[in-house]
Amino acid sequence: MNTETFPAIQHDATKQCFFVFVEAHRCVLDYTLQDQHMTITHTGVPDALGGRGLAAQLTKFALEYARAQHWKVIPRCSYAAVYIQRHAEYATLLA
Repeated sequence: MNTETFPAIQHDATKQCFFVFVEAHRCVLDYTLQDQHMTITHTGVPDALGGRGLAAQLTKFALEYARAQHWKVIPRCSYAAVYIQRHAEYATLLA
């Protein structure tokens, strides 16, 4: 997916999620926050949008947000865990 045309990812701190709407579908990364630790619990992209890199964009955005907030990250979601393994620049965020 061309990131130049990628819709803006939104953060809903109250519902503890990052989300974006693409072609009327909602893509989401859910987390919980406790004691400055962001636990990523779920990354969801509808099948109709699969293979476009949306989960990667959401995960990267969430990790950059966590870094800016000086939070540690616990990837309970298997997608987020693999993403961090593949992107060593985020290893320092792990709790």
